[in-house]
Amino acid sequence: MNFRLAGLAAVACCVTGVAIARADIDAIAVRKAGMSLQGSVVGAVDLAVKAGAEVKSFAGAGSATAAWAKQIPSLFPAGTDKGEDTKALPTIWSDSAGFSKAAADLGTAADKLTAAAKANDKEAFEAALKDVGGACGACHKTYRAK
Repeated sequence: MNFRLAGLAAVACCVTGVAIARADIDAIAVRKAGMSLQGSVVGAVDLAVKAGAEVKSFAGAGSATAAWAKQIPSLFPAGTDKGEDTKALPTIWSDSAGFSKAAADLGTAADKLTAAAKANDKEAFEAALKDVGGACGACHKTYRAK
């Protein structure tokens, strides 16, 4: 199960990376898929840890989350504020510096998650996982419609 979660996170980053390399991407579809994958990975990791899984097997999920966080701002180019039932708020484009910082905060939390996993430090991992969730929630509170 742990390898599947890490694999899912890696696939999310690969799909995003390939899509970004194309000039004709559907940024809204890519970001929606990536966000769904990210939420699924974090949720599954949380459940696995609560079920007693060793945290060392989730370093890949942490590094994939950090890689995803770096891509998030680029998936909101001008003109992608409408269509395909996007929940992105106009604040993303009017406060791009704040939005980029929110994505960077997710990356920082994910880096801590990776380090804690590599150290097999369950307490630090659980704290970092909470920070990852907090970074997601803080961004959604400001930049995503309910």
